[in-house]
Amino acid sequence: MFLLPALACFGYFAWWPIGRSVVLALQQTNLVDPARWVGLRNFEVLFADPLLPTAVLNTLWYTVLSLLIGLPAPLVLAVLISELRRFGAPARVLVYLPVIVPPVVSVLLWKIFYDPDSGLINAVLGLVGLGPYPWLQSPAWAMPSLVVEATWAGAGGAVLIYLAALVAVPRELYEAAETDGASIARRVWHVMLPQLRGVILVLLLLQIIGCLQVFTEPYVMTDGGPENATVTVLLMIYRYAFLFGDYGTATALSVLLAVALAVVSALYLRLTRGWSSR
Repeated sequence: MFLLPALACFGYFAWWPIGRSVVLALQQTNLVDPARWVGLRNFEVLFADPLLPTAVLNTLWYTVLSLLIGLPAPLVLAVLISELRRFGAPARVLVYLPVIVPPVVSVLLWKIFYDPDSGLINAVLGLVGLGPYPWLQSPAWAMPSLVVEATWAGAGGAVLIYLAALVAVPRELYEAAETDGASIARRVWHVMLPQLRGVILVLLLLQIIGCLQVFTEPYVMTDGGPENATVTVLLMIYRYAFLFGDYGTATALSVLLAVALAVVSALYLRLTRGWSSR
């Protein structure tokens, strides 16, 4: 009885839209006129789109790059900040500052930084005789450029979580490792990382889910270009719905993405079951 109001609220605002989306994926509608039942036609249109494999591969490539860059970076920053004695508080503020910046503002700011002619990054590299590089104009450089911006914008939250977890690590473990003559690298590998295993697993899952739903960076910074090198699944959903007015196909792709995320999450949780307690 105590849980009933919360369950009703959650069911109405979370599960009911999911069920409604499944129905909408089997209809053709503009959300104004009465919907027309078309069955699996929306999925047939979707799978016939030659851009779909490109969007899926781009999304997976973005996820891989984000895990390679965005997963270790917050942990390294947290370890470095935890070792600071006098400037720990200012460092925490500075590392979290990008999170406060609105996402669109952050993307537009970095779009200026990436400008091939007058951007800050090429200007700095030019001082050492490098560049200029077409960061957002080259299919090879565009996706890594988006990942770097997204890592800068979102790493602050993970850093604070790691710092909070580091506080809970017993100091006796560090002191015992130091007494045994363990180096900093060994203390991190054998003491710190095992104690943070549970936090790392949770943040890794959240990052995978977030990366597979990336939209703001490719939409604002490159609009899917150049040469469709940054078109993602969520960007295709946006185009189907708000550019083509095909809400049924857009919802069909949304349902497929939701199913894929559910499968990935279930497999991840099953494979990592018990890791945090080892």
